[in-house]
Amino acid sequence: MPRKASGAGTPKHEDTSGLTTLADWLRHAERRFGRARLAYGHGTQNAFDEAAWLVLHAARRPHDDLEGALPLVLSAAQRRRVRSLVEARIRSRKPLAHLLREAWLGGHRFYVDERVIVPRSHIAELLAGGLAPWIGRPSRVRRALDMCTGSGCLAILLALAYPRARVDAVDVSRPALAVARRNLRDYRVQDRVRLVRSDLFDALEDARYDLIVANPPYVDARAMAALPREYRREPRLALAGGRDGLDFVHRILAGAKRRLSERGVLVVEIGAHRKALERAMPLTPFTWLETAAGNDRVFLLDRDQLPTGH
Repeated sequence: MPRKASGAGTPKHEDTSGLTTLADWLRHAERRFGRARLAYGHGTQNAFDEAAWLVLHAARRPHDDLEGALPLVLSAAQRRRVRSLVEARIRSRKPLAHLLREAWLGGHRFYVDERVIVPRSHIAELLAGGLAPWIGRPSRVRRALDMCTGSGCLAILLALAYPRARVDAVDVSRPALAVARRNLRDYRVQDRVRLVRSDLFDALEDARYDLIVANPPYVDARAMAALPREYRREPRLALAGGRDGLDFVHRILAGAKRRLSERGVLVVEIGAHRKALERAMPLTPFTWLETAAGNDRVFLLDRDQLPTGH
């Protein structure tokens, strides 16, 4: 579950006239966020990191250069921007990524807004390593598929990891595909990444892929009912995975085998549902990949290990 900051309510007005440096405004934002009981998980996990992201963005400083930016004296416009963003984050309970129109994944910046969930897939760190040793040489991947692409971030990371590959990026949401199209232009990969509006495999005809990755909706019904306000600001379509969170996972497993090439590989993120999936499919030899969150969030299957349908 996403973490909430502790603390009491915050005064409606607070004197900020004495705040001049980025460090001053960082402390101010962290204090306000802590008192407001915000929920995190959209790129940060606590009030300090959220505040640091906000003030660095407002000051137009690199997001990984907090220490060097602390002594910076903010301009009047920058101070107004920080103040406005802090108030908007508390008042609206929107994810900060939506307010800033940016998200970071795998060290890369992507445009996001309310039409998509904020990207936070563990598959990104696996792609940074080329999915070794399961893929081998990057040149092996000539055609790849990103299922449930959302903002297009994993499709872009596929294109960057496998420079000879052509990538299909699939989503059922037209608004999400519009966001993905913007990100493709930003990364100049629109000549190698094709956007397809499809309910999973339905509109893909007879295409076969050397690699399929999927980060489908996997929040179960009980967790959906308890989501903090920040998460309810994201499209429900991109989160809700049915009663046990595995509706889309089962559909992907049922259709993937005939979409993979002879040596093709399927990689799927499923949240905290490893035990439930293994109970449902005890004969399927899942390989669970190690990520920063552990070895129970992302599985891999070769084509020959996949069921023909279930």
